[in-house]
Amino acid sequence: MNWKEFATDYLSFSKKEQIAVFVLVALIVLVFLAPTVAFKKNNVKAKPVDTAWMTAVKNLELKSTDAKNNFSNGYDDNNANYYQYDKNTNNGFVNTKGELFEFDPNTLSPEGWKKLGLRDKTINTIQNYLNKGGRFKAPEDVKKIYGLFPNEYERIAPHIRISNNATTNNETIYKPTNTTKSNSKTYRIIEINMADTSDFISLPGIGSKLAWRIVNFRDKLGGFYNINQIAETYGLPDSTFQKIKSYLKLTDPNVKKININTASVDELKTHPYIRYQLARPIVAYREQHGLFSKPEDLKKIMIVTDEVFLKIAPYLQVQ
Repeated sequence: MNWKEFATDYLSFSKKEQIAVFVLVALIVLVFLAPTVAFKKNNVKAKPVDTAWMTAVKNLELKSTDAKNNFSNGYDDNNANYYQYDKNTNNGFVNTKGELFEFDPNTLSPEGWKKLGLRDKTINTIQNYLNKGGRFKAPEDVKKIYGLFPNEYERIAPHIRISNNATTNNETIYKPTNTTKSNSKTYRIIEINMADTSDFISLPGIGSKLAWRIVNFRDKLGGFYNINQIAETYGLPDSTFQKIKSYLKLTDPNVKKININTASVDELKTHPYIRYQLARPIVAYREQHGLFSKPEDLKKIMIVTDEVFLKIAPYLQVQ
């Protein structure tokens, strides 16, 4: 067999065989190259994310927070200006440019308080206090005004000048008899079911927070029927209650009553003396035995002791 015959018989391929060889070679190449390509793909570094916009947003948030923190009490310590919060402005604050001058808080007009930079709500509280016969005896008394920020007071305190004129003719005065002339101080007697926070603030040892708690407690009860109920106010020390007790009076003991034959559990449980623990048994007993003929029927409920009944009885009715 010569070389030409050998080449023709063994080294020549048909068209189908050529295609098969080409496909086989291609597969072999892919098998060898695939791991390399995959490895390179896994090691390609991720394209850095553009975080510039995130940084900008955070900076804006920080600036907004700093602005509110700097003016959290409504006063900029670095400038002699007063600021009020206004959600409609760009930064949330409006500069009222309070002006400092010497003044007597007992005679200063609303316009004068406004000139000092106080807010309208605080000015109204002051005017209500004065209109009801209240009087500032010392600069420290101004500090007790409900809604007056601490640094507002610190800003105006050096300029307070209180005259030594006698109290107004319409002011009811109680003067302790067990104090010496040198340290005695006069306070108005207030009606506990009619007094507002300003009235309570005028009493010794009562600040804006305690005054608000007393009024809030009274409103939830439906009124006081006994002066000693004020001592139950949350956070009121007994020493402070004993100090103000002599200045309290109760001329109208009428209170808001709850109809125990129609009130729901939700209505009953809002009363500080009843709560859910007593409201649910009352309604359950009524549903099982029918309407109550008189408030004393509550004593038939096991958990209603004589002590509990005497405490809640003034607030109950069956009609």
